Amino acid sequence: MSALNRRDLLAGMAGFAAFGVGTAEAWAKAPTPKSVRKLAPLPQPKLVYLDPGHGGRDPGAQGVRGTQEKAVVMAIARVLQRELLAGGSYRVLLTRSTDSFVALRERVARAQAAKADLFLSLHADSHDNPDIRGASVYTLSEEATDREAAALAARENRADAVVGSLRLADKPDNVASTLVAMTQRGTVNDSRRLAETIVQTFGKNGIRLLPRTHRQAGFAVLTSPDIPAALVELGYLSNPQDEKLLTVRQHQMALARALRASVDAHFAAGNATRKA
Repeated sequence: MSALNRRDLLAGMAGFAAFGVGTAEAWAKAPTPKSVRKLAPLPQPKLVYLDPGHGGRDPGAQGVRGTQEKAVVMAIARVLQRELLAGGSYRVLLTRSTDSFVALRERVARAQAAKADLFLSLHADSHDNPDIRGASVYTLSEEATDREAAALAARENRADAVVGSLRLADKPDNVASTLVAMTQRGTVNDSRRLAETIVQTFGKNGIRLLPRTHRQAGFAVLTSPDIPAALVELGYLSNPQDEKLLTVRQHQMALARALRASVDAHFAAGNATRKA
């Protein structure tokens, strides 16, 4: 190999080595990429469990024109379900989606198994006095606030007796123990707050209310210790005006929208309390 070629080869090797060193130094000085922060999962929509009262062999209250409670509350529950789903903020399940009988404790069990965030039981009342009308809201209590609340709870709790093999006392045997658990978990206050929110929202939307609208009694269907729950009596089928209204689509929509607004306000207040 000539001296000229040897010099060229050595110069090339030196340049390659220098390039390698420079590249290594550049790599060493290059900033390390920041670790990618994992995005927090989006909060899951709240689960609202709707309970259309009665069903199947149990028609519930009967209107003066023959309207059955089980049909009216199912119609309103379906409208409310669509209202709640429309905004994308909620998941909604029903304790019954057909004209079928579901035991009271089974309704509670289904909501608990699904880990519901809220439970609304929908009903339409009846009374010996046909002049009485208007909506009311009930929450669970060991002692009823008045005779009418106690009588209503007794009637609703006897619904299971429609099926011969099932019996339920007028007053659920687990109300006292359930209330202890509910108090410990704050569910009692959440349920009362929910009821008061419904009363206020109904009033703002022009829905006729009973005096002393929020009442309390030992309703079996409200005995989930960890789910805020309320039973809403949407009106009196024994009153001709209420019976007619409860079958009119426009009034059903008004009730559903007021209940949806109540659910919105309930969860908004809960979020504000947690942030405070």
